Amino acid sequence: MRRIPAVITTCAATLTFLAPAGLAAASPAAPAEQSYTVVPYENVNVRQLPTKDSAYLATLTAGRSYTAYCWTHGQTITDHGYTNDIWIGFADGFSSAVYFKGDQYANLPATAQC
Repeated sequence: MRRIPAVITTCAATLTFLAPAGLAAASPAAPAEQSYTVVPYENVNVRQLPTKDSAYLATLTAGRSYTAYCWTHGQTITDHGYTNDIWIGFADGFSSAVYFKGDQYANLPATAQC
């Protein structure tokens, strides 16, 4: 149902999915998909796959809004007293839900699984 994340090959592609929600142009594969707004409470890395050992792609800035598409299970992360294996899916990468405002899914619906 959801696409497999593509490897980012240009800076322009990185900037497209990292722009604040509402300002970024939609990626070519995203228009038909439901999107959600998420807000990290601290800076958080975006990884190619839902694991902290996966390739680093970018950093999301705390307090800014970003467009997410889904959530998935991945590596379990523990930080700030929270433990979670949920990762938020963006156009080309994933970030641990531990670092986002909201519930265990960063307020994405349970049905938004990747």
